[in-house]
Amino acid sequence: MKIAVVGTGYVGLVTGTCFAETGNHVVCVDIDKQKVERLKNGEIPIYEPHLDVLFERNIKQGRLLFTTDLAKGIEEAQIIFLALPTPPGEDGSADLKYVLQVADQLGHLIRDYKIVINKSTVPVGTAERVRDVIAKNCKTEFDVISNPEFLREGFAVDDFMKPDRVVIGTHSERAKKIMNELYAPFVRQGNPIYFMDERSAELTKYAANAFLATKISFMNEIANLCEKTGANVDAVRIGIGSDDRIGKRFLFAGIGYGGSCFPKDVAALAKTSKDYNYDFRILDSVMQVNANQKLSIVEKIKSHFGNSLKGKKIALWGLAFKPDTDDIREAPALDIIRELLAMGAEIATYDPEAMNNVKSVIGEKVIFGKDEYDILQNADALVIATEWSVFRTPEFERISNLMNQKIIFDGRNLYDLNQMKELGFTYYSVGRTKIN
Repeated sequence: MKIAVVGTGYVGLVTGTCFAETGNHVVCVDIDKQKVERLKNGEIPIYEPHLDVLFERNIKQGRLLFTTDLAKGIEEAQIIFLALPTPPGEDGSADLKYVLQVADQLGHLIRDYKIVINKSTVPVGTAERVRDVIAKNCKTEFDVISNPEFLREGFAVDDFMKPDRVVIGTHSERAKKIMNELYAPFVRQGNPIYFMDERSAELTKYAANAFLATKISFMNEIANLCEKTGANVDAVRIGIGSDDRIGKRFLFAGIGYGGSCFPKDVAALAKTSKDYNYDFRILDSVMQVNANQKLSIVEKIKSHFGNSLKGKKIALWGLAFKPDTDDIREAPALDIIRELLAMGAEIATYDPEAMNNVKSVIGEKVIFGKDEYDILQNADALVIATEWSVFRTPEFERISNLMNQKIIFDGRNLYDLNQMKELGFTYYSVGRTKIN
C-alpha cells in the first residue's frame, strides 16, 4: 500500500518505519526542513532500540521517504496517518491546533478516496471535528477514522510489529476492509483487531493510560504506607501481583510516572470529564499522588541532612523518565534536580542517552559526567532516578572509594537490602526499611 505519515515525531517515525518494513511505500511529511534533511541523510532524531536497523534498511530499499511538501507526500497515498503533537494546555486539555491545521490543508488537497487516520492521542469527538474541517473544501469521498497507538518507549518497535491488539474506530465498511489488509502482517499470530465506533476508540486510548497510571500511583501509596508500618513493598507487590485479576505489571513502587503519555493523557481525560460535567475523582487523586511522589525522595534527602544541603554534592544517576529512551518529558529527575538546586546543593549527573536533552532545558546548572562513576568523586550522596540496566550491578567498592559518604537514595529499588547492609551503605529506597 501507499501510505503518508504526517508528523515525524516519536509516533510518526516509528509508525512510518514499521509500515515500510512490511513492504508498504511510506512518505513521511514534516514542516521542519532541518529535521527532514537529517532524516533523508539517515539520522534518527530520537533514541529507540531497534529502530535504527529498520530505518536504515527501508531508506536503502526506497520504501521510506521524507518531504516537507504535504501535497507531494499525500498525492499517491490511499492512507494518511496524522501523527501530530497534541500538547496539553494549562487546563489539561489536548491542543488540537496542529491536527486541525493539517485537516484544513487536506481538504484542499484530496482529489480521490483516502482514509485519514488519527494516530495521535486525541479527545473524544476529534474524528468528527477532523471530518468536518476536511469536508468544508473537499469534493470527493473520504473517511476519517481513529487508530490510537499503544507504544511503550523503549519497546516501541516490538509493540508495533507484534501488537497485543489493534484498535480501529470507524463506521465505514470500505475503511474496515482496507485497515484489515494493512494490519494483517502484524497480527498473524492471532492477536485481535478490534473495530468499534470512533468515539470509543478515542476514549480507549485515554482509558488504558489512565488505568496504568492509576496502578502506579496506587502502588506508590502502598509503598508509602509500607514505610510507616515496617512492611516491605517488594513482598506486597509479589503477593498481589500473583493474582491474575491484578497482574504483575505496573506494580513497581518508585518516584512516580513521567513521559509524554501518562501525565498528558490523565490530565486530558480529567478535562474531558469536566467538559461533560462528570467529576472523575480517581483521576484527580492519581495526579496529586504522582506529583507528591516525584519529590518524596527529596524529603528523605532533606531529612537526612537536617534540611541543609548548601555545599553538599549530590550525584544523580538517570535523567530520562524511564530506561531505554532519551525522553525527559515530565521526568521525575528534573523535579528532583530543581528542588535540590534551590536548596543550594551541587548536582552532578549521568544518563546513558538523555544528557543532551537535559542540557537544553537546564543548561550548565548541573555537572554532566562521562559515565556513572565520573560524577561520584567527593559526592555526599547518590540519588538513583532511572532504572537503566547499567546501574543495576555497579562496582560498589568503587562507589565507596569515590564518595565522601556511603549514602544512596534509591528511587527505583534497584538493590537488595541485605546486600546494602553488608556493604555498609546508608540506603534509602521506596516502601522498604531504611538501612543504616
